[in-house]
Amino acid sequence: MTTLNAYQLNIRAEFEAFLQLAIPLASAQVAQLATGFVDTVMMGHLGRETLAAGALASITFFSIVVTTSGVVMGISPLVAEAFGAGNKTRIEQVTRQGLWLSLLLAIPIMIAIAHLDRVMLQLGQSPAMVELAKEYLNIMLWGLFPALGFAMLRGVVSALSQARPIFMIVIAGTGFNVVGNYVFGFGKFGFPRLELAGLALASVLTLWGMFGALVVYLFTHKQFKTYQFSYRLHQLKPQVLWELVKLGTPIGVFSALEIGVYTAVSYLMGAWGTDGLAAHQIVFQTMNLIFMVPLGMSFAATARIGQWFGQQNLAGIRQAGFVSLAVGTAWTILVAIAFLVFPQHIIGLYIDINAPENAAIVALATAMMRVGAIAHLFDGIQKIAYGALQGLQDTRVPMVLSFVFYWCIGLTSGYWLGFGWNLGGVGLWLGLTLAVAIAALIFVWRFQTLTSNEARIKLFS
Repeated sequence: MTTLNAYQLNIRAEFEAFLQLAIPLASAQVAQLATGFVDTVMMGHLGRETLAAGALASITFFSIVVTTSGVVMGISPLVAEAFGAGNKTRIEQVTRQGLWLSLLLAIPIMIAIAHLDRVMLQLGQSPAMVELAKEYLNIMLWGLFPALGFAMLRGVVSALSQARPIFMIVIAGTGFNVVGNYVFGFGKFGFPRLELAGLALASVLTLWGMFGALVVYLFTHKQFKTYQFSYRLHQLKPQVLWELVKLGTPIGVFSALEIGVYTAVSYLMGAWGTDGLAAHQIVFQTMNLIFMVPLGMSFAATARIGQWFGQQNLAGIRQAGFVSLAVGTAWTILVAIAFLVFPQHIIGLYIDINAPENAAIVALATAMMRVGAIAHLFDGIQKIAYGALQGLQDTRVPMVLSFVFYWCIGLTSGYWLGFGWNLGGVGLWLGLTLAVAIAALIFVWRFQTLTSNEARIKLFS
């Protein structure tokens, strides 16, 4: 067999291994975020005021979950490395401390969420909107710990190349959430009509159900019987906790800077009234839902590259990076084309595009979605490249770069285009597009540099 044929077979094997992880992880991410998508659709049916207030509250809670989940997701590259190196004890130890980290993060943040209404008022939001948002957040805060715990265990399971159960659990949870939204939000089958509070209640019950199901699976399934995850679960290991925090905090900060820009843009959209905020919510929620596919691919990239990293196999690392980026780029191109061609069909999922009172929202959302389509193309690539860097446990430099990309370039240019050039919400989205385009180029370049033959000694030192 020639060297070329052997390389082709390796590429094919890597492609199959990547898809075995990426498909269930990406599908699970889409299904999980579909809870927010369903919430938004039902908010729209409850009225324009509910949609605007719910948009503010859901984006705020989502930003908090994404940030804190980033911290606990530091477990994924550590477990992947240990799995690649065949270190079972290390996997058990890190997983136990990951559960403790999820709890220790959740408690103070839940207290902070309960007082977010004061911050919203100081940021210029109307008292009526803040009151509705507070009602939603006061219920949603009880879903923070299970959301973090599920994210952490998802990182463990995917790093062990067992992603399929995640998909099954999330699908079941999404189905429950849809039914719960209908029952509690609109008062069906004898339950009171709770509207926005009902949507929050359904989401919290869903988060607890998914977390509980994954715990049961991890602690009881035959595939994990050789792992003693419950052994000395009550014991805190400060050294391991610190290792998780040290690797995960830059991931969390990166996530905060990334989603923080979108949150800041959401607040800035308030300058154009309810129509501007509602249009942005439609586009943001849609892009966020579709973004879950490259996000799931990034988890798969972290796992595959982390496993090769544990074996100190540079060729395997580069091959896994190439495959993940190639698949991700193909996907984002297809999605961008679909959004450019069919923007109003997508907007019609949220509101009646033929109703005269919705004309301003439709016009704004259509323009924003066309810009967002290009943003998604680069955003998917940068996220997968960042997942590859996580597999190499390179998290600090990307964190610093993300501040430059998203806040110094993206938000600044977006504000200038939106307010200075009077492009409104479209200008803000153009700024975001510029940020993710630069991030995509730099992160791909950094991965190539870190995995070059010249960097071999430093990479494995």
